[in-house]
Amino acid sequence: MTRSQNTSPSTASPAKGLTLVLGATGKTGRRVAAGLEARNVPVRLGSRSAHRPFDWNHEAGWDACLDGVAAVYITYSPDLAVPGATDAIQAFVDRAERHGVERLVLLSGRGEEEAQACERIVQRGSMDTTIVRASWFHQNFSEGAFVDMVLAGQLTLPVGDTLEPFVDADDIADVAIAALTEPGHAGEVYEVTGPRLMTFEDVARELSQAAQREIRLVSVPHEAFVEGVRASGAPKEVVWMMNYLFATVLDGRNAHLTDGVQRALGRPPKDFAAYARDAAATGLWRATA
Repeated sequence: MTRSQNTSPSTASPAKGLTLVLGATGKTGRRVAAGLEARNVPVRLGSRSAHRPFDWNHEAGWDACLDGVAAVYITYSPDLAVPGATDAIQAFVDRAERHGVERLVLLSGRGEEEAQACERIVQRGSMDTTIVRASWFHQNFSEGAFVDMVLAGQLTLPVGDTLEPFVDADDIADVAIAALTEPGHAGEVYEVTGPRLMTFEDVARELSQAAQREIRLVSVPHEAFVEGVRASGAPKEVVWMMNYLFATVLDGRNAHLTDGVQRALGRPPKDFAAYARDAAATGLWRATA
């Protein structure tokens, strides 16, 4: 457990009032927003399409989003590792303090030095803070960059046999919701993982079993993969992120399990096999003729 020098004791009560959820249309953001609403917590959605639009590149619009807000769930798109993220996070924290925000929960990245620099910015402020560190989501294969590969029956990725403890976005959201609504989480750093280490070959095997058809892993050179992402017309931020994730983060640095989900929620994290069964049951991965 890591605790900021200036954070409140972990017994601090949660902030009462309106909660701003940034990235409210993203994998974790929409889950956090839905979970808060299910608890009758008033929520303001923070996205470019919201009634009060939030855009990390348009700081002038942040005041309207922060007006009357007591707590914020912060996700930074595309990732806290991108150049300029620390400046944006510092500016947002400063503005949140001026608006009297009481609590911040930051979604951070495991094994990302740049993300940890953003964590320190959040922790240095006067507000209660909770950090949720995560890396590869289960949902990358059903809601993210790799869903088309699953549908095609072939994961074409620049990977070897590096182990990764994939984590479920529902678990991440549940940890964030607990930190936003319950006492006992201020000052905590929850590094969250799934319950086991997996290679991408393991992932392909689990996906095949759940989808009841073969989904193969095809390993390709890193440079060819990145060039393929670029040639697909993906935004430059996405190209940068894919290059960073596979060249830097997926080097074994995260090949260990942590107890973040258990500590925060008092239950074990969801296994990839259970996620794959649930996703397959929706018909999402059903092959089309």
